Amino acid sequence: MLILQEQLYCILRRVMGVRTCESRCLFSGSKGEVCCIEPLHSKPELKDHPITQFSLLAMASLTKILVIGLKPSLKVWMTFPYGRMDPSSVPLLAWHFVAVHNYVNPMLAFCRGDVVHFLLVKRDESGAIHVTKQKHLHLYYDLINFTWINSRTVVLLDSVEKLHVIDRQTQEELETVEISEVQLVYNSSHFKSLATGGNVSQALALVGEKACYQSISSYGGQIFYLGTKSVYVMMLRSWRERVDHLLKQDCLTEALALAWSFHEGKAKAVVGLSGDASKRKAVVADRMVEILFHYADRALKKCPDQGKIQVMEQHFQDMVPVIVDYCLLLQRKDLLFSQMYDKLSENSVAKGVFLECLEPYILSDKLVGMTPQVMKDLIVHFQDKKLMENVEALIVHMDITSLDIQQVVLMCWENRLYDAMIYVYNRGMNEFISPMEKLFRVIAPPLNAGRTLTDEQVVMGNKLLVYISCCLAGRAYPLGDIPEDLVPVVKNQVFEFLIRLHSAEASPEEEIYPYVRTLLHFDTREFLNVLALTFEDFKNDKQAVEYQQRIVDILLKVMVENSDFTPSQVGCLFTFLARQLAKPDNTLFVNRTLFDQVLEFLCSPDDDSRHSERQQVLLELLQAGGIVQFEESRLIRMAEKAEFYQICEFMYEREHQYDKIIDCYLRDPLREEEVFNYIHNILSIPGHSAEEKQSVWQKAMDHIEELVSLRPCKAAELVATHFSEQIETVIKKLQNQVLLFKFLRSLLDPREGIHVNQELLQMSPCVTEQFIELLCQFSPNQVIETLQVLECYRLEETIQITQKYQLHEVTAYLLEKKGDIHGAFLIMLKRLQSKLQEITHQDEKSKEDLSLKDVEDTMVETIALCQRNSHNLNQQQREALWFPLLEAMMAPQKLSGSAAPHLHPEALKSLTMQVLNSMAAFIALPSILQRILQDPVYGKGKLGEIQGLILGMLDTFNYEQTLLETTTSLLNQDLHWSLCNLRASVTRGLNPKQDYCSICLQQYKRRQEMADEIIVFSCGHLYHSFCLQNKECTIETEGQTRWTCYKCSSSNKGGKLSENSSEIKKGKTTSSQVKMSPSCHPSKGDSTVKKAASEPVLDPQQIQAFDQLCRLYRGSSRLALLTELSQNRSSETYRPFSGSQSGSAFSSIFQNENFQLQLIPPPVTED
Repeated sequence: MLILQEQLYCILRRVMGVRTCESRCLFSGSKGEVCCIEPLHSKPELKDHPITQFSLLAMASLTKILVIGLKPSLKVWMTFPYGRMDPSSVPLLAWHFVAVHNYVNPMLAFCRGDVVHFLLVKRDESGAIHVTKQKHLHLYYDLINFTWINSRTVVLLDSVEKLHVIDRQTQEELETVEISEVQLVYNSSHFKSLATGGNVSQALALVGEKACYQSISSYGGQIFYLGTKSVYVMMLRSWRERVDHLLKQDCLTEALALAWSFHEGKAKAVVGLSGDASKRKAVVADRMVEILFHYADRALKKCPDQGKIQVMEQHFQDMVPVIVDYCLLLQRKDLLFSQMYDKLSENSVAKGVFLECLEPYILSDKLVGMTPQVMKDLIVHFQDKKLMENVEALIVHMDITSLDIQQVVLMCWENRLYDAMIYVYNRGMNEFISPMEKLFRVIAPPLNAGRTLTDEQVVMGNKLLVYISCCLAGRAYPLGDIPEDLVPVVKNQVFEFLIRLHSAEASPEEEIYPYVRTLLHFDTREFLNVLALTFEDFKNDKQAVEYQQRIVDILLKVMVENSDFTPSQVGCLFTFLARQLAKPDNTLFVNRTLFDQVLEFLCSPDDDSRHSERQQVLLELLQAGGIVQFEESRLIRMAEKAEFYQICEFMYEREHQYDKIIDCYLRDPLREEEVFNYIHNILSIPGHSAEEKQSVWQKAMDHIEELVSLRPCKAAELVATHFSEQIETVIKKLQNQVLLFKFLRSLLDPREGIHVNQELLQMSPCVTEQFIELLCQFSPNQVIETLQVLECYRLEETIQITQKYQLHEVTAYLLEKKGDIHGAFLIMLKRLQSKLQEITHQDEKSKEDLSLKDVEDTMVETIALCQRNSHNLNQQQREALWFPLLEAMMAPQKLSGSAAPHLHPEALKSLTMQVLNSMAAFIALPSILQRILQDPVYGKGKLGEIQGLILGMLDTFNYEQTLLETTTSLLNQDLHWSLCNLRASVTRGLNPKQDYCSICLQQYKRRQEMADEIIVFSCGHLYHSFCLQNKECTIETEGQTRWTCYKCSSSNKGGKLSENSSEIKKGKTTSSQVKMSPSCHPSKGDSTVKKAASEPVLDPQQIQAFDQLCRLYRGSSRLALLTELSQNRSSETYRPFSGSQSGSAFSSIFQNENFQLQLIPPPVTED
């Protein structure tokens, strides 16, 4: 092949006696300049590959990649365009055969810039070639060379002459090498065609700056780099060289980790390992063993000779676990427990660390077999360090056949290692009974003597139960399984042991069946559970069935004929028997008379002890299926006699007599409050017939008084939920007035927490009024609070009820609610006068504080009544309220000069001053003074008696006048500053951005032929009014024309234009505008601009600033404040915080409870 003048030729030579040659053009430079050509070369072992017959050729131009087949005819199999790339980057191509899905096919890698593409070329059954894309490789550097080392490893050279070794499959960068010292030769002169005058394109010349195609070549896993002074050869190290390199650097741990990755086939860029997997692993394992010996020697040599023992322990804890780990990973226990152990045993600290390292492997069952010497040393080491729990955990995971069994058993018993002891007996001697005998000897004596077991004995008893359960189930204790051939033997041995009549070393006083008796005394329920689990496995084993009947007979004989067991223990036994008898394949026989005896025993009325325990035991017996063993009528009679109400409920529920269950709940003091939930469930849960529900409801009605006395809220909720239409019937049944009051309060008062919609209750007002009357009788202090939350009562009838019981405050409240303000006031005034009369005539021995407190409370309530309603009254009606109240408070003070003055004049003066301060907000000050002076007592020269009241009113007036003047001044300054800033922003001049119209693009000063106005917006855009009209940028609002900026509105047409239009409709302007007439066009000599006569318009920035200002000072309207202040100023009868003089009722801003003054110092303005 030959490239001439950017054309690719294929030279064909045919020898027919005469030397000749022909050429054919494959690629013309007119379609792009080819920078790189890469034919597919095949190794000798792949010469028969079906893809080689096509003579594939890959070419890379500056814009695309071509894959061409030269045989059997010229054909383009693939075209791949680059897309956008850096023009200075070099196109690269490289072929290699790789194995994908167990098939070897050529893969083409090509790149330009920082992305490498991989294309897999395959031939299908029809003979066609298919090219499929594989995953990309994204880099952070630009490439100038790409070379395959093998099918998994590639070497990349970047533009700064750094080599990157990459694993193709994982795309992991393995190593980076700097090769700038090579001084690589670039092909710039050839690409620029300097020899022929540089007749190449600028693009090709730019690529030539980094081109080095002919300077780098690869062969046999080696890469050759052509430098300016020499040729460099680079290759990947073999796996041995890589390990040896780490060993030379004294990195033994890293060398072992690398060798293990070679062993497991997880290493990258592996060279030098051949053959099948077993041979490769054997070679690597031998090398790792050599390293481990070197590592052990180094660990002993590097050990510090002096210093604390902790330093030595830390040294070996860092080193020894590595040896143990890799020996076990290589499955070389022979090496670990012979040569390595002998070598490390030279140092006692290293030996201890070695033994401790074995513990996690033993506990995880990764290390089972050990030499007897190591096993013995291991136990002794942990025993010396007082780690007996660790010893026990290790023993139950080890093969102890090589140990001294008797010595280990003795050690376990002395140190209370019961699990280990049982394990040694079972595994070492196939002995399963001896451990049980040892444990029984410990726990039996205290149980037979009736003493409480110690914690250690309880632990032994629990282990004994678990051990028996494992033996009967065929499982080894504490883990594993018993060999299958020993399972029947072990079961028979254990059963024979349990049913022994006497123990081996029995005393004359020993009772029969000591082992069963001991287990029953220790934990009856758990022992029976063990037997129940064992009986599950007894199916067709005849001998096992015999054992089952035998042990049941022993249980009955031991427990029924002995009074040492509690009712709970006896009940557990018969519950166990009932469950066994209820099974369909039951083979047990139990005399029914025994169940009757148990029933008599549990329901014995002579014994009141353990009542709940007896009832619970009998209930469990019935639920387990024991009910078939009893006559039901007799059972119910005995349960009622023994007051076993849960048993009665169980039996009644079986017979669907749900109404009788209500009696059971009400008679049971522990469950009486659960009756409400039971009734609710029966009436609401589907599945019960109408007759059953009716009987339950009728029973509930018969016991309604008991239910109400028990929980009034629950009873009311029950009635309201299910029978809201029968509330009046329920009320008639409640003859007790106290219970009726509790029921109605729970039903009607929402504060009681009843969860029922009051609107759904179908009740007449008479029911509510009946409740109010009961409330007046039993809780008069809560009537007003309750009336505030009640509904559905008639005012007239309720007023009559409160008058009947002389509840004056409640009557006044109802009259006020009715609208009779004056009537309510008269009642409160009369009550106040009576209180004042009492305090006036009382002597020193009476309760002064209590009477004075009553006067103050009544006065405060009266003042609150007047204040609540003064806003809705005219001046005359207000005076009719306040002046009688004032006269009532001043009346006792008129008697101060009499022969019998009252005891506390100062307190009454203080209360009178409180009335004056309260009425000053509604009654004019001159009117108050005039009313006081018109009094005959004070009008004849006795003003000295009320001098303090008048001076207090004047002081209050002066204080409020000063406060009002200060507030008015601050508001005026604040308002003035805000309006000045607003006026300055509105009147600010506009500066156009350009001197031409933004629509027609003509300068406004050149259009003299038309009398057209110029409009300038605050955004800086300038238009002719005629142009804006043509674009429909005008909006008519309130008879005025509003202009909008065409450019701004069109750019924000999606959202802001609609917003601006909506704001204009609300009366706001969207942009400032200035009109200029054509007669005053600005020029260099005379640039005068006249604003249009229309009102200025705010731009969006000004509107936002103004809205922010309004939000900052949001509150009462400043105009309303100034208006009211000016009216008060101009009025001769000025009085602060007072109402209107006359006419209709007037509500002042200052009387609003939400009125607030936001006082701040005036802002500093710059001139």
